Amino acid sequence: MADKTGNAFDIKIFSRLMGFAKKYRLYFFTAASSTILLSFFAAARPYILMLTIDEGVIPKDSNALLHYVLLMFGVLGIEVLLEFTFIYFSNWVGQHIIRDIRAKIFRHILQFKMAYFDKNAVGKLVTRVVSDIETISAFFTQGVFKITSDILKMLVVTVIMLVMNWQLALITLSVLPILIYATKRFQIAIKVTFQEVRNQVSNLNSFVQERVTGMKIVQLFNREKIEYDNFKEINNKHKQAYIKTIWYYSIFFPIAEIFSSIAIGLLVWFGGLQVVDQSVASVAEIFAFIMYAQMLFQPLRQIADKFNQLQMGIVSGERVFNIIDTNSSIVKKGTLEAENLKGNIKFENVRFSYIKGEEVLKGISLEVKEGQTVAIVGATGAGKSTIINLINRFYEIDSGEITVDTVPVQNYELESLRKQVAIVLQDVFLFSDSILNNITLKNDSISLAEVTLAAKQIGIHEFIMTLPGNYSYNVKERGGMLSSGQRQLIAFLRAYVSKPSILILDEATSSVDSYAEQMIQFATETITKDRTSIVIAHRLATIKQADKIIVMDKGLIVEEGTHQELLVKENGYYKNLYEKQFSTELAS
Repeated sequence: MADKTGNAFDIKIFSRLMGFAKKYRLYFFTAASSTILLSFFAAARPYILMLTIDEGVIPKDSNALLHYVLLMFGVLGIEVLLEFTFIYFSNWVGQHIIRDIRAKIFRHILQFKMAYFDKNAVGKLVTRVVSDIETISAFFTQGVFKITSDILKMLVVTVIMLVMNWQLALITLSVLPILIYATKRFQIAIKVTFQEVRNQVSNLNSFVQERVTGMKIVQLFNREKIEYDNFKEINNKHKQAYIKTIWYYSIFFPIAEIFSSIAIGLLVWFGGLQVVDQSVASVAEIFAFIMYAQMLFQPLRQIADKFNQLQMGIVSGERVFNIIDTNSSIVKKGTLEAENLKGNIKFENVRFSYIKGEEVLKGISLEVKEGQTVAIVGATGAGKSTIINLINRFYEIDSGEITVDTVPVQNYELESLRKQVAIVLQDVFLFSDSILNNITLKNDSISLAEVTLAAKQIGIHEFIMTLPGNYSYNVKERGGMLSSGQRQLIAFLRAYVSKPSILILDEATSSVDSYAEQMIQFATETITKDRTSIVIAHRLATIKQADKIIVMDKGLIVEEGTHQELLVKENGYYKNLYEKQFSTELAS
């Protein structure tokens, strides 16, 4: 979270955001040039009006009147063209920059360790990638360019007024120090409130995302009213944060309006005296000065508003850069391509903890030989799933060594290593897309013919053909249109078509019906044949044929052997576990 410093402007964040504009410098300078020219042409209108009155209306000279009217139309036409150029190119630059920033942050998020996602809410990351970056767009379109345009317009107007009539100019500018001071105080106060607003938006996104995702649990346990009350509380905090910004607005804008009106009143009074005394000012000049005063004070009010856009963009930029600057990626120093691995896996005295000081694996050593099917069993929390997360480097170990084909896993190029390891998880995640795309993950090198052949080989082609659209059937978000068993079968096929050297099955049959389990058993036998496989099993009956069974308890390996070898151990952990499970199944 960004620190609430209260500083009105963070030059480091500003410079960093502007650094993204270098790539589009031509378009950036086109927008900047158009706003500079726009300031001069806008400031010319009151002067032309003064000349129109003095040289056309008062002397009743129709030719001069026509000349200045046509000149005014010409200036207005150029203003329209410059305004179009400014709006189009400023927004063009802004949209291209946020595309680049969004791509940069998403690419960075894709490289994060799993530990980062364990500790950070998904909703907050969504806020950073979507709404915070949209706010950065306003930083360019409504912030930088508009503020530059307004400041230039104010400078040009001030110079023209001083040249025309320095006395009227000083009268007009007399309230400017007060307005500048009020604007400065407003900017400092509003930054803190904007930070709070963005934090509350992030909290809202996180809350809604989690509750919508877990709606089954919410409704199953009758938590609708409780969650609604929780939402109202978070929503109310967001409202209060926003009302605080409105409070500052409601103070600043009336102050700005009052002093602007005072300046115009003083201008009319002093200018009127000059006209009566027939000294310096003319009626036309007073008209021009009233227009110039409005052109001076209106941008000043707008600058405060546009500076808010700039502030929000900087606050959002600060939050986005906090993600980009987060060093939570797996260290990729490996250079060895993991191709055609045999699948010899070895753990040597491996220690690992998700939270520092709380070891999950306490110095384990194990070996899986080429082509073996090794099962890992144990109570919940024993460290079974942790082992598979370490093989393909989802997490970094604290100490010890993990090797594949005698090479430490960190020496392999990470992407190539993960291509050689396929995992079928207990909780299968499917995207809202077709079955084919969920199997191939849009890998163009895997054809529909290959997928169909693989589906027939592992016995699930007929099941897919019963679905509307077959392989084109859209499973919707998280595969909600399929049963848990069907999702599991799709995951098996996804793993199979990737042709991995190492296959890992994590509790693959723990939550499916008996029919789906039979299909999964057949699929398991097919895809594990002649391939190094690690099976984490809840149902011990499914791993009887494993070449080796590793029994874990509280982060340690307590037993190791085949099914028959472990059953003959007196008071063995596996034997007791198997007998309890077997007697429970008989009772049911």
